[in-house]
Amino acid sequence: MNGSRPDDYNGIVITAPWTESYTRYSDQGAPWFLGRTLAGVLEVAGMVKGDIDGMSITSMSLQPDSPAAMADHFGMTLRWLESVAFGGASGIIALQRAARAVQAGDASVVACLAGDTNRKGSLAELTSRFSRFSMDAIQPYGAAGPNAVFALITQAYMRQYGVAREDFGRLCVAQRSNSRANPEALLRDPMTLDDYLNARPIAEPLHLFDCVMPCAGGEGFLVMREKTARDQGLGFAHVRGVMESHNAYSGDPVQLRTGWHMGSDKLYFQAGVRPADIDLVQTYDDYPVIVFLQLEGLGLCSEGEAALMFRDENGPRLPHNTGGGQLSVGQAGFAGSFLGLVESIRQLTDQAPGLAVPDARFGLASGFGFVNFDRGICSAAAILERGR
Repeated sequence: MNGSRPDDYNGIVITAPWTESYTRYSDQGAPWFLGRTLAGVLEVAGMVKGDIDGMSITSMSLQPDSPAAMADHFGMTLRWLESVAFGGASGIIALQRAARAVQAGDASVVACLAGDTNRKGSLAELTSRFSRFSMDAIQPYGAAGPNAVFALITQAYMRQYGVAREDFGRLCVAQRSNSRANPEALLRDPMTLDDYLNARPIAEPLHLFDCVMPCAGGEGFLVMREKTARDQGLGFAHVRGVMESHNAYSGDPVQLRTGWHMGSDKLYFQAGVRPADIDLVQTYDDYPVIVFLQLEGLGLCSEGEAALMFRDENGPRLPHNTGGGQLSVGQAGFAGSFLGLVESIRQLTDQAPGLAVPDARFGLASGFGFVNFDRGICSAAAILERGR
């Protein structure tokens, strides 16, 4: 950790985490959730709109509105504005670009906001027009939507590594146990391994509790210089390393390798840490198999051995998805990509509303997304350090 690297994020911090409470369905639009999230991060930070001169917007249901229209709607004058739409990798990428903007002096304080609504029937509508690839190559055959894609990836992973449904079930049960202490989680009822195994099938080998539940809500945080955060009296986490990768290993017939396998070494080098230094990890968890790929690709276990992390009856050695993850909290559209980062900030600033990891110094959050027709294209990860 001594000295600085040419590409480090020295002096840049992340702070003011906010969750706009999730609800299964809502008649409010995405602008409402984004506006409530903006109000929330300002409240946490003790700031006003005029203190913000940069904004990053992430939403899958914002159209026909735009980030520029949101600035006008919120009555804000900005020097830096960006739209980030990389599915489940959006939160990490928003952090990276906001951090670089502050570092370069293009903005002083950036509000990174994500919000989406969920009306009955809106998921089917979105799936039907998600991408040209999906519309041309999958939908005509009745296989539109992510369930079929991740069923194929899950099947391939199980064959490759000898993993059983019980192994994915232990992950889901552990996360549900974590969610019971999180007042923001939509799914907090106790779940046993038998409950998981006996749930109704969706797309074999996926059953109900393998599939993330869509909902509405918002997530947000602020990015600024350390001095600004200290002047405001805010708890914060240092940004130590960030990576993103797109379309990695595109020639593989089935996605069993991802951008983390390609970029994690550089991430750890940039952060000046090793995998063994990580005290907690928040993975993007729309389906359990993707959690396993993240843990392996990020070097937190060997390839094919993620299941071993959840076979201990006392839970995984490394605290994981401490708020319950999306599989128990819910997936508020692209705001789900912020969930792990927001939880990491809370853990590293002693603000966790539920399960707390004592004395955690380094947190790792990862994101994955933008599923086209046979794989997720975007991978990202960030390492944060407790502010001292």
